[in-house]
Amino acid sequence: MEGIINLHHDLMFFITFIFFFVLILMIRTLYNFWFDPKRLTDESRFVVHGTFIEIVWTVIPSLILVVVALPSFALLYSIDEIIDPSITIKVIGHQWY
Repeated sequence: MEGIINLHHDLMFFITFIFFFVLILMIRTLYNFWFDPKRLTDESRFVVHGTFIEIVWTVIPSLILVVVALPSFALLYSIDEIIDPSITIKVIGHQWY
């Protein structure tokens, strides 16, 4: 249980950072294009049709998911591990009997 709590706290730290980073970028973009509509046609073509930016916004979330998956897989494996059970029960079930 302690591992689950620590994983939750660590993930919430990074999720909060990512949330505020995206929020600031969205507010900045909306503010800039709202008050200067001419920028929409002049500068947006570099953001929308750039190969580099598409690679960046594909690779970075993939790396974030790998960073999240590794500790959670290790935690799932350690939770599932039973070292020395005190009793073993064998159950046989039949469906539609």
